[in-house]
Amino acid sequence: MRVVIARTMQEFSMDVYANGIISGLKTVRPDWEIVDLAPRHFDRASSSLSLRVRKYYERFWRFPRLVKQQTADIFHIIEPAEAHIVYWLQKPAKPVVVTCHDLINFYYSDNLQGSVQLPFVSKTVWLYGVKGMKSANHIFAVSSVTAKDTTQLLNIEPSKISVTPNAVESIFQPLSQAEIESFRHNNGLSPKTICLLNVGSNHPRKNIVTILEVLNILKQKEISVKFWKVGADFTNEQKEFIQKFNLENYITYFGKPDKNTLVQIYNAADVLVAPSLHEGFGITILEAMACGTPVITSNTSAMPEVAGNAAILVNSKDSKAISEAVLRLHNDHVYYQELVDKGLVRTKLFTWEKTAEKLAEIYEKLLYS
Repeated sequence: MRVVIARTMQEFSMDVYANGIISGLKTVRPDWEIVDLAPRHFDRASSSLSLRVRKYYERFWRFPRLVKQQTADIFHIIEPAEAHIVYWLQKPAKPVVVTCHDLINFYYSDNLQGSVQLPFVSKTVWLYGVKGMKSANHIFAVSSVTAKDTTQLLNIEPSKISVTPNAVESIFQPLSQAEIESFRHNNGLSPKTICLLNVGSNHPRKNIVTILEVLNILKQKEISVKFWKVGADFTNEQKEFIQKFNLENYITYFGKPDKNTLVQIYNAADVLVAPSLHEGFGITILEAMACGTPVITSNTSAMPEVAGNAAILVNSKDSKAISEAVLRLHNDHVYYQELVDKGLVRTKLFTWEKTAEKLAEIYEKLLYS
């Protein structure tokens, strides 16, 4: 079988997904030919009009045309916003599948704020793209929550949707105690300091302000605590909160570290706090668990589906409950280790080989049934 994987413009999480399913497919179907296609990369944040025009030309004309020219048994578009490519493949009636990671922009109109120059234009283009999924032969949803959203928001029959979860990369694993202690020491953490970690963007749905509230509660209790932020920097509103409650000395912003450093950060932190309001999946939950770090996350959206019984699930807006969960983990070493062990077992359920096997079975069903 010849499978064309159509990537999106260079974007970290989508590259991880594409690399994962390609490696998985090569393992479970070694005799298949995998064609890996990617559009030219452009700076998404650039304000240059000419560059934006070239980007849209690449995304909506040159790259779809390149995909259409390929000879393949199955075309797999890895991102819902690029499902407009489905329209290009309809006339020759080429079988095409799309992976839907989330439809969060339907719920949060401000999700694009700060990440693009023209949110209104981008929202319109995004809608045009995701509606292409209605014409696809099959949809892969990364969680049952996303599958439900796809049915309800796009009126796509559940029979055309399969849940194929994301997986965690093998690089995310526990490090030696010596490596952990060295990293903590180099970053000014004493053995007694509780280190909270959050990895990801700063969109309102990520609920960073609740973590800051937790930090302030622990500070007021005179607990030795530090908050490590990885990914997008704090928003102006969040920075105002930090200044108002004098939290500057309790926070370290790591920016966007390379993967090896990220693994060290996960290992050195005491707990991942991920109180997001809405996720299509929640990959940071698995990454933390794979590194032996307990997780406190929301009891809503896709988070319980990913975490299972291996995390503390809380009301995402209840900063008091989250702070109590942090203290319980800090004071109850047996319970802490229990969550570590459960997390390590949980992550073994999410491998790219298992996901690729599900993808391959659907490809075969579409072609041969």
